Amino acid sequence: MSELILLLLRVGFLILMWFFVFGVVYSLRADLFGVRVRKLPAEATAGAPAPAPTAAPAAKPSPSRPSSGPATVATARRLVITSGPKAGLELPLSADSLTIGRSSESALVIRDDYTSSHHARLMLRGDSWAIQDLDSTNGTFVAGQRVGSSPVTLSLGTPIKVGATTFELRA
Repeated sequence: MSELILLLLRVGFLILMWFFVFGVVYSLRADLFGVRVRKLPAEATAGAPAPAPTAAPAAKPSPSRPSSGPATVATARRLVITSGPKAGLELPLSADSLTIGRSSESALVIRDDYTSSHHARLMLRGDSWAIQDLDSTNGTFVAGQRVGSSPVTLSLGTPIKVGATTFELRA
């Protein structure tokens, strides 16, 4: 084999190795930081008008809920974030279910390193709300107890922790 062919094979192998190293680094960065780096500016502009519309729909369910059930049963109408990056945010509970996670497809998007893409689901079961963990890495906690894959019924004011965010249901 000539020295030129041997040199070209060595250089080609070296280039192939560097592509492999860059592929591994890119994969690790994507796993550690997710798509947050690219979608954060879009979410910031979309998240700014979100608090204004939440106040209007919260007033609409009020008249309809009490008329559908007895006055002694208090049904949660809003979700209030008590601690975390979005502390103070209130979401009306107008749908039958609400997904929580880091994914932009979730109804409640929580952007932190301890929240999975599809972390938990909040669902209406009869007159009460329940939460179900969607096989998240760090778990979902209700009043300090870890929630399994089966839904756990919630009461008003019980702290629910997903990642670094704590929230509760209120009437």
